[in-house]
Amino acid sequence: MKIIWLGHAGFRIEIGGQILLIDPWLSGNPSFPEERREEAIAGATHILITHGHGDHTSDALGIARQTGATLVGIADLMGYWGSKGEVETIGFNKGGTVRLGDVAVTMVNATHSSALEGKDGPVYAGHEAGYMIAAEGHVIYLSGDTDVMADMALFQDLHAPDIGILACGGHFTMDMRRAAYAASKFFDFKTVIPCHYKTFPLLEQSAQPLIDALPDAEVIEPEVMTPIEI
Repeated sequence: MKIIWLGHAGFRIEIGGQILLIDPWLSGNPSFPEERREEAIAGATHILITHGHGDHTSDALGIARQTGATLVGIADLMGYWGSKGEVETIGFNKGGTVRLGDVAVTMVNATHSSALEGKDGPVYAGHEAGYMIAAEGHVIYLSGDTDVMADMALFQDLHAPDIGILACGGHFTMDMRRAAYAASKFFDFKTVIPCHYKTFPLLEQSAQPLIDALPDAEVIEPEVMTPIEI
């Protein structure tokens, strides 16, 4: 398995014979080197979307059209995009599981907000979500944009993820302290990868507080376009 950070909340996950792009925001992302776009999206089979905000969706349709990758996410948004044609979509909802080849993806709850940008203001985009991604003997919990939730205790009981990819930059999501609380209170992660941080001055710039608070887990500060092999 390879987990490759695309900056901000975006990832390329090579797992179970599939290449999953998660919330790929490449154009205009100050963390992502634009000249590596083709490398980042090459061979993509599916694009998983956690919610509708532009820093998670603005490149999704373009990449899907270019690569033929199937868009996967909340039924409302996938139905909307699918109605426009030119892209394949898989729409489902929280608690549902879809199989992408040998990879099982379960949609789980998150607490945030979700909207697309419209010419007259925000446009409804369904609910925000996270994912459990299971294959190769591992379960990845992708938190999406969220705060700490008591639901996380259920996620551990039902899915027992060993890898946590946690949004923890603060202001719009959990900060490092709250993400550390979630990881230690509710989960038994072997590996934790922070995201949704460093992109802007408004967000936290270092994962050191997370590292210090989780001595029993390997906390990996990702580097853009550098594979983490598990």
